[in-house]
Amino acid sequence: MNFTHTTPKVGGHVSTQGGYAAAARRALQMGGDAFQYFPKNPRRLHVKTPDFHDCLSCRAFCEEHGLVSVAHTPYPVNMAAGLLKGKEHYRLTVDCLINDLIIAEACGSLGIVVHFGHGSSQDQLTAYQNMIRCMNEVLREWNGQAKLLIENQAGDHGDMGITLEECVKVRELSSSPDQIGFCLDTCHWFASGQWQGENTAQLLKRGSELGYWESLALVHLNDSKYGAGSRKDRHERVGRGRIGKECLQSLLQSRELADKVFILETEKGEDGTHRQDIAKVRSWLN
Repeated sequence: MNFTHTTPKVGGHVSTQGGYAAAARRALQMGGDAFQYFPKNPRRLHVKTPDFHDCLSCRAFCEEHGLVSVAHTPYPVNMAAGLLKGKEHYRLTVDCLINDLIIAEACGSLGIVVHFGHGSSQDQLTAYQNMIRCMNEVLREWNGQAKLLIENQAGDHGDMGITLEECVKVRELSSSPDQIGFCLDTCHWFASGQWQGENTAQLLKRGSELGYWESLALVHLNDSKYGAGSRKDRHERVGRGRIGKECLQSLLQSRELADKVFILETEKGEDGTHRQDIAKVRSWLN
């Protein structure tokens, strides 16, 4: 699947109240040409029987209007946990991810965003091994076009998953690297201390050396309520936080991120949508 587009796509995370097709209509109505959604309840680790008629209606609507979509897995998913909570919990994690891939595929989405994961009480090496094992099991049972999209972390759960190098390495070590892509969250990158604004050019170059940008499917374009290195995952509306317009705009206008998908995961505007911030981002791209 090609993650580049003729022009950048901008949108926000939208509710699936009323179904997936309703989410797509909601995204278009607020001026977006991209959107993110939860395929099921984001607070529970579970498997959902999807309404495939609704999924296919979503896909058709997106194709008709040039919308790009991506799904986001439930928050309790932790691919690095391994058997810490028992075999049944681990198997449910695998089944939950496969279920999300099925829904994303039916909706015509790029893939499913999943947080890198954290090791809890385990040593990091074991946690990395657990994560790769989990990805391998999921992708062994999956042959669709939708991809597993690994998201970098803010450091609020420890040191794991905050660098571009880690994302690239776990992909390389997996048995199905072609089925794995990346999601870059700007707030997480900043909060972790990896991105500090003034080192943008250095990080863009490093990402190119690693081959990270080639597999980048989308950017979670979030400002940060706290400073660089705070390790606090608190999103702020674009241009209103500690990252600020200048740094976000320099990233948006970079050659490496040209023609990518940008998704806002922040508070909505006064009209209850991301319309105002979508327009703001588009003005920064010019």
